[in-house]
Amino acid sequence: MSRTSYDRFLTVFSPEGRLYQVEYAFKAITGSGHTAVSVRGKDTSVVITQKKVPDKLIDASSVTHLHSITPTIGCVMTGLTADAKAQVSRARQEAAEWRYKYGYEITPDALARRMANINQVYTQRAGMRPLGISMILIGIDPDHGPQCFKLDPAGYFVGFHATAAGQKQQEAMNHLEKKWKKLDSGKGADDPAGASKALSRDEVIEIAIEAMSTVHATDYKPGEVEIGIVSTSEDENPKTRGFWRVMNEAEVEHHLLAYAEKD
Repeated sequence: MSRTSYDRFLTVFSPEGRLYQVEYAFKAITGSGHTAVSVRGKDTSVVITQKKVPDKLIDASSVTHLHSITPTIGCVMTGLTADAKAQVSRARQEAAEWRYKYGYEITPDALARRMANINQVYTQRAGMRPLGISMILIGIDPDHGPQCFKLDPAGYFVGFHATAAGQKQQEAMNHLEKKWKKLDSGKGADDPAGASKALSRDEVIEIAIEAMSTVHATDYKPGEVEIGIVSTSEDENPKTRGFWRVMNEAEVEHHLLAYAEKD
């Protein structure tokens, strides 16, 4: 049997121990043409992604890759948009069931674990296919502060100080790793968690914008990127402090200008 025979079925391993259909789901993410970056700091988690409107006649306000799951948890979806909508809908359902069952909002790590478990089941049952999306969850944990998790189609999830997904994932990750090593007077490589805890709200936003601009070698306009944020910082509006929200264009422009001026 050739490789072409082993990739016909989701549940059949190749002689090298690979599941080709699951690997193709990862290709759907990198082939989506979008990149998303997430960074977390002392009191803030932020996600940034490109906003591409494919047609002049489309209402731009209806195109988004940022989704709210609970009042304090949001996500950025990279990959196939229809699959993303289905995954977000399921995540909201799981979060609502948790609140109904236990009487308090689900924590980001519990939601990430639950969604990863669901993704993993999709890789071992022939009746359904893996979803061609990568989900980056950010939120505030009552005990551990800002959180950032990334889930993949295979059902693997892990927490990050900073991460990226999509077309330029590797370039963005390399940039973020180099940036992290320079943090905290060069101690970021030895103590990434400590370096992360030293980052203020504005620094977190700036690092995310810098990573996005650098890997695409583009100075973005406010309408070309979306920024989602969860922050308990004093700089955050008291009404939205601790809650997930998507920044409006004026606020995005303010941060883009601040980054441009720093250059």
